[in-house]
Amino acid sequence: MITLSIRYTIDARKRSDFEQYARVLGTIIPRCGGDLVGYWLPTKFAGPTNQALALINFSSLAAYEQYRDRLAKDDDNLDSIRRAEESGCILIEDRAFLERV
Repeated sequence: MITLSIRYTIDARKRSDFEQYARVLGTIIPRCGGDLVGYWLPTKFAGPTNQALALINFSSLAAYEQYRDRLAKDDDNLDSIRRAEESGCILIEDRAFLERV
């Protein structure tokens, strides 16, 4: 199994827009073949208020590639990306694959 880690730098003033984006993806990701571990939003209690995280599991790199193909064709995903871009809530996306120890 591999886990896709997506670290987001978000506009902290647009946290609610990012939260909406993450909630919508919560239904899209499983439909397209990803096993969503979850999305995490920053708090004001400690640490940076502009960092968010998503973790998505895949059985293999091939499964991830199939997921990406389905995701790229998913109308709901395309609409969600458009709304996030219009709001400007996502400043940077940093992707990495992780292996569980």
